[in-house]
Amino acid sequence: MLTCIIRYQIDPTKKAQFEQYARNWGQAIPRCGADLIGYYAPHEGSATVAYGIYNVASLADYETYRSRLAADPLGQENYRFAQQEKFLLREDRTWLKQASLPHGDPR
Repeated sequence: MLTCIIRYQIDPTKKAQFEQYARNWGQAIPRCGADLIGYYAPHEGSATVAYGIYNVASLADYETYRSRLAADPLGQENYRFAQQEKFLLREDRTWLKQASLPHGDPR
């Protein structure tokens, strides 16, 4: 299992637009094959950093997921929404794999 963490720098005057973007991905991402953990918007502290986090089984599955997302009507609409509203100033992806045992595992 691989975890993708997307770190966004957002326009602090457009938090509502980012939250709509996140809600849209909340529908499209699971439908297209990734296990969405969630999108996180600024609440307190930094007003410009937000995150999106999801899991995929492999990089091959990620490529399949990305193809489905690009063809998904809500996915297409959300990409256009972000370009039109310009609330995303920067987007960085980090890929991680779990290195610890699951919580509560007695091993």
